Amino acid sequence: MSRFTFLCVLTGVFLLASEFVRADDPLPSWHETATKKNIVEFVTQVTDPKSSDFVPPTERIATFDNDGTLWGEQPMYVQAFFVFDRIKALAPQHPEWKEQEPYASVLKGDLKSALAGGERSLLELAMATHSGMTTEEFESIVNAWITTARHPQTGKLFTEMVYQPMLELLAYLRANGFKTYIVSGGGIEFMRPWTERVYGVPPEQVIGSSIKTKFEMRNGTPVIVRLPELNFIDDKAGKPTAIQHHIGRRPIAAFGNSDGDLQMLQWTSAGPGRKLCLLVHHTDGKREVAYDRDSAVGRLADALIEAKKSGWTVVDIQADWARLYP
Repeated sequence: MSRFTFLCVLTGVFLLASEFVRADDPLPSWHETATKKNIVEFVTQVTDPKSSDFVPPTERIATFDNDGTLWGEQPMYVQAFFVFDRIKALAPQHPEWKEQEPYASVLKGDLKSALAGGERSLLELAMATHSGMTTEEFESIVNAWITTARHPQTGKLFTEMVYQPMLELLAYLRANGFKTYIVSGGGIEFMRPWTERVYGVPPEQVIGSSIKTKFEMRNGTPVIVRLPELNFIDDKAGKPTAIQHHIGRRPIAAFGNSDGDLQMLQWTSAGPGRKLCLLVHHTDGKREVAYDRDSAVGRLADALIEAKKSGWTVVDIQADWARLYP
């Protein structure tokens, strides 16, 4: 064998070995930092029957916030874009909206004024556009929108703006016997039609804010009708109570990105045994938007202080994620 041939073969061996290592890495989009090490060590310890931190599969519950944790939330929540598009679609049936706020501002394209009233304004808009139909009709509308709607700045489908490192983390946990849940302030019926396709999380493992519904017979067919009345807001202190109501087990791992997730992480960390509480800190102003304390959307201040105090894992997107989107 010539020296040249030998070097070619040797190079091929190294390349194959390197591909094997990458294929064997459950989190290839994460840099080799302390953050990734913390995650892998936690999963290894709670799934090893010989470990003092071993947790039976039935108790391996992991809860994930959605907006800002699994996909982007800037310049505003994805569901807000959906609400605004629904207002435009329904406007011909409501001529009074041209003069009535916050609808008038939406129709003029003045989204800042439309949201000036905060959560109350957004809830009012959601009630008007998400009710008066059956659950099947609403699911059909959501599916039609989510498969075509694009982010106004990136031009990507919203479902293409999910975070690849978090998709890997979801898959890694499930491969190790975890049951993964979404616990979001977003609408439960808005998320359920697409979370299984995008995240691998089935609808029965999605928890979110909701409006009231009622059973009716329409033309001899039983249906569930959505009412223009708020049922539950799954945010802040509402998250741990919703987890208890829907799951009945305290998570051993919880993932969020804002002060809206603080109580979920506090409740998780207060349980017995080893826990993983993780915050996604948006530090990368080049690949997306850098934001935390001063942001009107996804504000991260109190939870960041608590993370440092309690030793939670904080993801620095710029430093920890090699890749952002799929």
